[in-house]
This record gives sequence, C-alpha cells and structure tokens, in this order.
Amino acid sequence: MHRISGRTGPGGPVPNDDVEINMMPLIDMIFILLIFFLVTASFVRESGVEVNRPEAATAQSKEAVGMMVGITKEGRVFIDSQETDLRKVRGLVEIFLMENPDGGVIIDADGACPTARMVAVLDQCRLAGARDVAVSATRPGE
Repeated sequence: MHRISGRTGPGGPVPNDDVEINMMPLIDMIFILLIFFLVTASFVRESGVEVNRPEAATAQSKEAVGMMVGITKEGRVFIDSQETDLRKVRGLVEIFLMENPDGGVIIDADGACPTARMVAVLDQCRLAGARDVAVSATRPGE
C-alpha cells in the first residue's frame, strides 16, 4: 500500500510508506544469547550441608569454581544437598569433570570430622582425576 504524497521527485510522485519495525530478529538474537550464556556458564555444585570449618592462619579466599563435597562431624558425605556414599564420590566427581574439565573440587569438612574420612574423600576426588582439590577453612577472627 503506497500513498502518494503531494511531493514530487525526479521520477514523479514519491510514495509515503508506513514504516514498521520488525522485532523478530531482535527477539531471536536475545534468545540465542540467553542460550549461549546458560550453556557456557559454570555452575557451582554446593555440598548442601552446614559445617563448622576449621581455622587456618594461611587460609586464602578463593572463588568457588567447582564442586563442593561436604563432610559432617559424624563423617557423612554430602554432594548437591544429598547424602552420598563414599563409593559414589569418585563417579560423581568424574561426571562433574566431564562437564567442567577445568573445574576443581572443594572439600568442605567440619573441623570435628574424622581425618580418615576426609582423606578418603580426598583420595576419591584425586582418583576421579581432579587436579585442583582444596580443603575449605576459615581465617582466625572471621
């Protein structure tokens, strides 16, 4: 539909088109960017258990860039808010590392948990192929 305006150009009357902005390409790009960020975002897997971390004068602040494995003072192991058997830790860490090859594992152990249990969890994480395994602690006074 062209309406002829009162203006004339070199080729005769100039059509006055109604201008419509097509929003579909913009919406498509927003959805593509949203999907891109969701796929590339690295998610932290929390242990899901509240523990009293031991104090360490050399504790360093580190961004959580991986999977957290929680160990209670009774020695129970938690991953993703679910209690997990020690034998399943290795498999869960392997799956996590397949999804996040550069991811690390943080062992969030209670200060009163049995040392043997923490070492067993640490061993399972390393057997799964985790290169970056850390034990969480708090600085004195924090």
